[in-house]
Amino acid sequence: MSKVIVIGGGPAGMMAAITAKENGNEVILLEKNGQLGKKLLITGKGRCNITSSLDMEEFIKNTPGNGMFLHSAFQQFTNKDIIHFLKQQGLDVKEERGDRIFPVTDKSIDVLACFTKKIKELNIKVQYHTTVSEILVKSNDEIDEENINEKEKFKKTIDKKVIGVKTNHGILQADKVILATGGKSYPLTGSTGDGYILAEKLGHTITTIKPSLVPLETFEKQECKELQGLSLRNVGIQLLDIEKNKTIYEDFGEMLFTHFGVSGPTILSASAHLVRYKQIERLLKEKKIILKIDLKPALDEKKLDTRILRDFEEVKNKQFKNSLEKLLPQKLIPVIIQKSNIQPDKKVNEITKKEREELVKMIKNFEITIKGFRPIEEAIITSGGVNIKEINPKTMESKKVKGLYFAGEIIDVDSYTGGFNLQIAYSTGYVAGL
Repeated sequence: MSKVIVIGGGPAGMMAAITAKENGNEVILLEKNGQLGKKLLITGKGRCNITSSLDMEEFIKNTPGNGMFLHSAFQQFTNKDIIHFLKQQGLDVKEERGDRIFPVTDKSIDVLACFTKKIKELNIKVQYHTTVSEILVKSNDEIDEENINEKEKFKKTIDKKVIGVKTNHGILQADKVILATGGKSYPLTGSTGDGYILAEKLGHTITTIKPSLVPLETFEKQECKELQGLSLRNVGIQLLDIEKNKTIYEDFGEMLFTHFGVSGPTILSASAHLVRYKQIERLLKEKKIILKIDLKPALDEKKLDTRILRDFEEVKNKQFKNSLEKLLPQKLIPVIIQKSNIQPDKKVNEITKKEREELVKMIKNFEITIKGFRPIEEAIITSGGVNIKEINPKTMESKKVKGLYFAGEIIDVDSYTGGFNLQIAYSTGYVAGL
């Protein structure tokens, strides 16, 4: 039996604690807040997008941030495993569009209750309001054969091993420590980047911390402000590098206009690509990143033109500004009219074929210039973290400190929206707990 300390009571930490306890270890779960799973409660707008129903190989494809590192973890604990775990605790799930899995109750608190119920059932000791200032290690003279092989392979020397942690309530001894403190997004939930400092003190490399799954700011601030609150469903989006004439990301689904720019599921997923794009800071500064929105992706230009002609025929004696109600959301019409260069007071039957063609092109290619990312505090997850080259992907153990394990967002891995990031938390938590 090992003494295991888990630092952080989010989904990764709770899963790690449960797994470690079920495998016969003595476990203490340390949480800086007065409750567990604070960030879990706000996921999926409070409904909790538990996971995705896609095949586990698809999870890797949906993880632009070092997806291949998770291959072993995703095989050891799958989406079916988390659904089974929840069902064992009495919670059923349902599938919604985009392969997203939610609790049937639509309440994230019910997902959290499954974890806390299991923690109570297993008599796992939970210490609240506990912050860790240091992970205590000592020199490790005895390196077993497996670690010698790891050392040769990765040219790393494991010369330290975990002996405990220093907290605001004193020192706790441990044989093993699982670091599951989250990233830096949503700091009000406790994700304030503490884990990065603890890992760095022990010699780990922390890759650049950036916001991911984050709303985007635009140069067209006034335009977006006019459209603030407008949610567009079933639109096509394309992020373009106009310097290289290259598509960075494209998607179909929902997006939202805000007072600073754009947000919504497709935009958040686009940000995960954009944050990794080469020379992104320069390109944003030079106005080289364009968001192209296809407001009518179900219609090609010819069909859209036919549709507009039909609408125009019904209102041929009206002014242009009063002719688009059937085609577009009310809030969008003044902006489209302004962009179309057709006089708002012009009679519909006076609009030329060329003007109509330009209107069609603009509806199919509504362009906005991206200025940058919203602050990390507004990001759903953090891009960056403990370098994956310093973690054994099969066990989540540190290659630098024996007995130190990592789970969840603290690792430099991140996915799109759709339940993939929570699955990373469960899978890495489970593997670390083993």
